[in-house]
Parts: sequence; structure tokens; C-alpha cells
Amino acid sequence: MAKTFEQKKQIVDKLTEALRKAKLIVLSEIKGLDSHDTTALRADLRKAQVEHQVVKMSLLRIALARLGIKAGETRPATQVAVSFGEDETTPARVLKDFGKKNDKLKMLSGFLDSEPLSAAQLSVLASVPERPVLLSQLLSALSGPARGLVNALSGSHRGLVTVLSKVKKD
Repeated sequence: MAKTFEQKKQIVDKLTEALRKAKLIVLSEIKGLDSHDTTALRADLRKAQVEHQVVKMSLLRIALARLGIKAGETRPATQVAVSFGEDETTPARVLKDFGKKNDKLKMLSGFLDSEPLSAAQLSVLASVPERPVLLSQLLSALSGPARGLVNALSGSHRGLVTVLSKVKKD
């Protein structure tokens, strides 16, 4: 049954408010996903705290326009879902991981802080490690030179102690 103008207006209002908080918005093709696959996808996204909605493209364009995001020439010929979250990489990562298991799901395009992204850019973004992993890698990289300096400086002390202990034994 067709939705009334008022119902469509409410959908756009809710979608606009939800997208306002999002850092990454991903449009994905979901044509061919059966109910079991859709349920599994929604569970994966929910676990990662990513919102996921199937929305008419015309209503999505209106919501994006209200936020000042130009949807451009995104005119998919298939059924489209929009996934979004407050993290810069999680929506893309979850969709890419699910797409590896099910080839019917494809990321089409997206927006990172209102800037358009292609499917290839989304794929690269999805391969970026999560924030805690990145922070631990950064910490390790920053502490590496200091650790090397400590080892270099303590090496001369170790050598001196070894020489003195051999002199004492002789």
C-alpha cells in the first residue's frame, strides 16, 4: 500500500535526524538477499552498533539534501539499503565482511563527513583497523625509538659489568 505524504514526511524527518549523527553513510545493493541473509546482516550490524534501513532512494535524497550532502548521480537500479554509524569505518567494515560471505551484497557508494566516496574507496576504508588497534599500533611505533635508546644505553653498562666481573674472577 502506498504511503501518504505525511508518512513519507515522518520517514524523511527520522532519517535526517539519524543521518545527522552519522560520520559514515554507506549505500549498498541488497537485491537477491533472502530473509535469512537479511536477518544475519542486520544482526551483524546491530552488534557493531550500526543502523541499517531500506529506504526509497527519493526519500534518502531528500534527507541527504537537508543535511547539505549532494547525492550526485547515485541512481541504483536495484533495491538499496543505507547503513550508517558514528564511527568512520565500522559500517563499511561490517558490510565488506558480510559481502565476503554473501556475494549478493555490494557496497555502491557512501559519504564520509558529507564527502562522497566510491565503492573502491569504501573498500579501502573498510580495511582500516579499528580505533583501539590503530591506537596500540601508534603507541608501539612511538615507544620503539625510546626502547631502542634504552637498550643501546644499557648495553654499555652491561659490557662494563661483564668486564668487571671477569677481572674480579681472575
